Amino acid sequence: MKQWATLVALSTLATPAVAGDFILQFPLECALGDSCFIQQYVDHDRGPAALDFTCGPLSYDGHKGTDFGLPSFQAMRKGVTVIAAASGVVRGLRDGVPDVGIRAQTDGQECGNGIVLDHGDGWITQYCHLKRGSIKVTQGQHVSAGEAMGQVGFSGRTQFPHLHLSVRHKGQVIDPFDPDGQITCGTADPETLWQMALPYTPGSLISTGFSSKIPAYDQIKDGRAGQTSLPGKTDALVLWAYAFGSRAGDVLRLQIDGPNGVFLTKEIQLDKPQAQFFRAAGKRRPPEGFAPGRYTGLIQLIRNGAIIDSQTTRTQLR
Repeated sequence: MKQWATLVALSTLATPAVAGDFILQFPLECALGDSCFIQQYVDHDRGPAALDFTCGPLSYDGHKGTDFGLPSFQAMRKGVTVIAAASGVVRGLRDGVPDVGIRAQTDGQECGNGIVLDHGDGWITQYCHLKRGSIKVTQGQHVSAGEAMGQVGFSGRTQFPHLHLSVRHKGQVIDPFDPDGQITCGTADPETLWQMALPYTPGSLISTGFSSKIPAYDQIKDGRAGQTSLPGKTDALVLWAYAFGSRAGDVLRLQIDGPNGVFLTKEIQLDKPQAQFFRAAGKRRPPEGFAPGRYTGLIQLIRNGAIIDSQTTRTQLR
């Protein structure tokens, strides 16, 4: 229980690399932990397993970058800007790959629409899965740190809208959270490549909401499942949660409080690690109907008895 709290705190307090070293800005125009999240990190395991820079499981075998995810396809369609994490020259780019994920991915286009920047002294950054038609830079162009280059998309080998950022130095993959690659389990590297320290979240709720039935997973991922108002004669009242980074043994607690007090409490045991998942719980309409008024949902993701994330959501029954 205390181990994860320590990991989060240490990562938050990590400082940028010493002055003069290669430094990265946050690569998106979004609020980390609210309108975007970090789901996966560079894989530090040399075998078939996967370890992120904390020795946690937020990676997969052979993953060579950091994945900055969006909460929904709706957010992607509205547009989230990708910026240059450091000043450099465009050495490669591709546009025109449709935003349909792995359904249209072909060999050699795993990155989808992307940009490669050369920062000099052997430093390279690559930005993958950009939205088709959003790229604003051209081959050979010099871009400044913080300059807009495109938007997050769903192109290439991906199952959710995100930016994959990879960093290389003289051909070697570098984890910006652990530049020397010498991870020590339970201890974050005190020096990173980030200009501002970024917190490590060992699993989190992406979005939550109410609906009149268990929603389709595609509706949740699209951002269309939540309903802030429902008719009093709705067939059921369902609370759902969309999250990432589960581990076997985690518990998802769903509680609904209504006009007359506690309406429902459900604890769901999670039996395996999942990159993304959703769960739901609710009640069918009783013969006398639902009491009209406000219903509040409290969702908690619990690991080893400790709450690692929680969200509150509401709906009004008319």
